Amino acid sequence: MNIRKWVYLFFTTLLIGGVSAIIVGMLLRWQDIEGVGSFFFMLAWLMGYGFIFSIISQMGYFAYLTIHRFGLGIFKSVQLWSWVQLLILVFVVFDLFYLRYIAFDDADTSILPFLIVPLALLGYGAVVAFIKKRETNKQAFIPTLFFIVAVTTIEWFPVLKTNDALWLWLSIIPLLACNTWQVLILHRLINKKD
Repeated sequence: MNIRKWVYLFFTTLLIGGVSAIIVGMLLRWQDIEGVGSFFFMLAWLMGYGFIFSIISQMGYFAYLTIHRFGLGIFKSVQLWSWVQLLILVFVVFDLFYLRYIAFDDADTSILPFLIVPLALLGYGAVVAFIKKRETNKQAFIPTLFFIVAVTTIEWFPVLKTNDALWLWLSIIPLLACNTWQVLILHRLINKKD
């Protein structure tokens, strides 16, 4: 990985974060546009918001790559490190359900919305992990699943505390788009000849 490839990864991820936030924001808030000035202000605001979550996504990805190397070094086995990641993943998925349920539950709320979020994230992570495994090797499945689910949840945590559907969507879509892009492009960038 050289500087040119890293710059490419940085700016393409930044662009994906900005564009995905614009798309989601325009779909969710189109009724708030009152004119041309309002449209361009919202466009710029959503782009900046997407850039912020793109940067958070990139920090999370490089932090995970570092932790992954440490984990491989500490546990001295890919299989053992994979089991540790699976155990942590189970806790993250359960906590994503349980902690939100106890924080935001009231008497009239169904348990279903609290189950949908972690299960949907787990399903999406499994699809991305399967694609990564198919493009690289079978050992890539669990680290990819862990990254997409656990690291995305950590990156998403500040917004999860608000429990506002608009902010949840405005942040999870750019995070998932950026995280998916990074995890699926890195092996191509590393193997690509200059």
